[in-house]
Amino acid sequence: MNAFLTAWRVSAKVPIGFTRAAASAVAWWAWARRTKSATRLEDNLHRVTGLEGRELRRLSRRGMASAARYYSEVLELGRMTHAQIDARARTENFEEVRELLEGDEPVVAVLSHCGNWDLVGAWGARNLTTVTAVAEVLEPREVYDEFVALRERIGIHVLGHEGSSTFRQLIQLGRGDRGLICLLADRDMSGRGVEVEMWGQRVLVAPGPAAVAAAAGISVMPVMLHYERLTGARRRAARSRWGVVMTFGPVIDPASFPKEERVAQASQAWATWMADQIAEHPEDWHMLQRFGWAA
Repeated sequence: MNAFLTAWRVSAKVPIGFTRAAASAVAWWAWARRTKSATRLEDNLHRVTGLEGRELRRLSRRGMASAARYYSEVLELGRMTHAQIDARARTENFEEVRELLEGDEPVVAVLSHCGNWDLVGAWGARNLTTVTAVAEVLEPREVYDEFVALRERIGIHVLGHEGSSTFRQLIQLGRGDRGLICLLADRDMSGRGVEVEMWGQRVLVAPGPAAVAAAAGISVMPVMLHYERLTGARRRAARSRWGVVMTFGPVIDPASFPKEERVAQASQAWATWMADQIAEHPEDWHMLQRFGWAA
């Protein structure tokens, strides 16, 4: 049986503290043994920050701990109360985008692999509007089915990443009623990535957010997620030492760019903002996989 599927099923039967401790221990082991995921994270963090040696190792250790925090939270998300979810989430710059989010049109939210996007998706579905996300179809299929079932339970409608048919569904959603279309876009999964500049380097990112927004005639809004330590009443309400901050970025209208350059220039606009945000919180960028560094 897949290790993550086993952990998922076991975690439902043990105290939450055990799940957190186990995830932390696995992350520490992977970092200490310099596993493939840990060394890939270090390489990606080096390219973002320029750090080397001990400073880079300390940063990658915090990065592995942050990734473990995300996975342990996913395993306990189905057991969180609405009050706990609300206590763990905090917004920044929300007033600047409130009118857009409360309007009649859908919005494409661009996310990176930072913080806990599942937790804030649950928060958004409760407090903002309907939330739709695209998920990579994982193997074995049972793992993907577990993820989809969890996300549906917490209010996130999930579309499987299955090429052009998914793109057509997203355009249809973009032309429909209000809602938030959340797309992880810092790692291209389409094989047709858009080349942009991030951290002074050329990288490939997913074209989906800009392409869907341009085709549907709606706006793109980048959102950065990072962890923060909780104290006092909020920590007690959250039943956790950690919360997630949602920072809403500038609203981007693809129609403001020349038609033939809309996808490329709108992608560069969100990537520029996101690169700055990730550089401020590199330990919460969970890029343990190959990233789209252009040759």
